[in-house]
Amino acid sequence: MPKKRKSGGRSKGGSGRSGMVQCSYCGAQVPRDKAKRVTRYTSLVDRRLLKELQDSGAQIARYRTTKYLCVSCAVHRGVVKVRGKDDRKSEPIRRRRN
Repeated sequence: MPKKRKSGGRSKGGSGRSGMVQCSYCGAQVPRDKAKRVTRYTSLVDRRLLKELQDSGAQIARYRTTKYLCVSCAVHRGVVKVRGKDDRKSEPIRRRRN
Protein backbone atom coordinates (compact mmCIF):
# COMPACT_ATOMS: atom_id res chain seq x y z
CA MET A 1 0.00 0.00 0.00
CA PRO A 2 1.47 3.41 -0.93
CA LYS A 3 2.50 5.82 1.78
CA LYS A 4 0.52 9.06 1.68
CA ARG A 5 2.72 11.21 3.92
CA LYS A 6 6.37 10.97 4.88
CA SER A 7 5.53 11.72 8.51
CA GLY A 8 2.50 9.43 8.63
CA GLY A 9 0.37 12.44 9.61
CA ARG A 10 2.22 12.94 12.88
CA SER A 11 4.75 15.42 14.24
CA LYS A 12 6.58 13.28 16.77
CA GLY A 13 9.82 12.82 14.84
CA GLY A 14 11.85 10.19 16.66
CA SER A 15 10.43 10.84 20.12
CA GLY A 16 8.71 7.49 20.53
CA ARG A 17 5.18 6.95 21.81
CA SER A 18 3.18 10.09 22.57
CA GLY A 19 0.23 10.55 24.90
CA MET A 20 -3.40 10.39 23.87
CA VAL A 21 -5.96 13.20 23.94
CA GLN A 22 -9.69 13.13 23.44
CA CYS A 23 -11.32 14.96 20.51
CA SER A 24 -13.47 17.79 21.84
CA TYR A 25 -16.30 17.06 19.40
CA CYS A 26 -16.55 13.32 18.72
CA GLY A 27 -14.65 11.98 21.74
CA ALA A 28 -12.20 9.86 19.74
CA GLN A 29 -8.85 9.03 21.33
CA VAL A 30 -6.13 10.63 19.16
CA PRO A 31 -2.34 10.77 19.64
CA ARG A 32 -1.36 14.21 20.95
CA ASP A 33 1.04 14.88 18.09
CA LYS A 34 -1.56 13.96 15.46
CA ALA A 35 -4.46 15.98 16.90
CA LYS A 36 -5.11 19.51 15.69
CA ARG A 37 -5.03 22.01 18.54
CA VAL A 38 -7.28 25.08 18.43
CA THR A 39 -6.78 27.83 21.02
CA ARG A 40 -9.36 30.58 21.45
CA TYR A 41 -9.60 33.48 23.85
CA THR A 42 -13.09 34.01 25.24
CA SER A 43 -14.52 36.74 27.41
CA LEU A 44 -17.50 36.58 29.73
CA VAL A 45 -18.58 40.05 28.59
CA ASP A 46 -20.66 40.67 25.44
CA ARG A 47 -18.59 41.99 22.49
CA ARG A 48 -20.48 45.28 22.14
CA LEU A 49 -20.19 46.00 25.85
CA LEU A 50 -16.54 44.88 25.83
CA LYS A 51 -15.67 47.51 23.21
CA GLU A 52 -17.26 50.29 25.26
CA LEU A 53 -15.57 49.19 28.45
CA GLN A 54 -12.15 48.95 26.80
CA ASP A 55 -12.56 52.43 25.29
CA SER A 56 -13.23 53.77 28.78
CA GLY A 57 -10.01 52.12 30.02
CA ALA A 58 -11.33 49.04 31.84
CA GLN A 59 -9.31 45.82 32.04
CA ILE A 60 -11.42 42.81 31.03
CA ALA A 61 -10.17 39.28 31.70
CA ARG A 62 -9.98 36.81 28.81
CA TYR A 63 -9.82 33.06 29.25
CA ARG A 64 -7.86 30.76 27.01
CA THR A 65 -9.69 27.61 25.92
CA THR A 66 -7.81 24.86 24.11
CA LYS A 67 -9.57 22.17 22.11
CA TYR A 68 -8.04 19.11 20.50
CA LEU A 69 -9.64 17.88 17.28
CA CYS A 70 -9.19 14.60 15.43
CA VAL A 71 -8.34 14.99 11.74
CA SER A 72 -11.85 14.20 10.51
CA CYS A 73 -13.47 16.78 12.83
CA ALA A 74 -10.82 19.36 11.91
CA VAL A 75 -11.59 18.91 8.20
CA HIS A 76 -15.34 18.94 8.82
CA ARG A 77 -15.17 22.18 10.82
CA GLY A 78 -12.78 23.93 8.42
CA VAL A 79 -9.75 24.10 10.72
CA VAL A 80 -7.63 22.37 8.06
CA LYS A 81 -8.46 21.66 4.45
CA VAL A 82 -7.98 18.70 2.16
CA ARG A 83 -4.97 19.25 -0.10
CA GLY A 84 -3.76 17.61 -3.29
CA LYS A 85 -0.69 15.41 -3.57
CA ASP A 86 1.73 18.20 -4.51
CA ASP A 87 0.35 20.61 -1.90
CA ARG A 88 0.73 17.98 0.83
CA LYS A 89 4.51 18.07 0.46
CA SER A 90 4.67 21.77 1.32
CA GLU A 91 4.27 23.43 4.70
CA PRO A 92 0.90 23.01 6.48
CA ILE A 93 -1.75 25.58 5.59
CA ARG A 94 -4.62 26.47 7.92
CA ARG A 95 -7.93 27.44 6.37
CA ARG A 96 -9.26 29.98 8.89
CA ARG A 97 -8.11 31.53 12.15
CA ASN A 98 -9.75 30.45 15.37
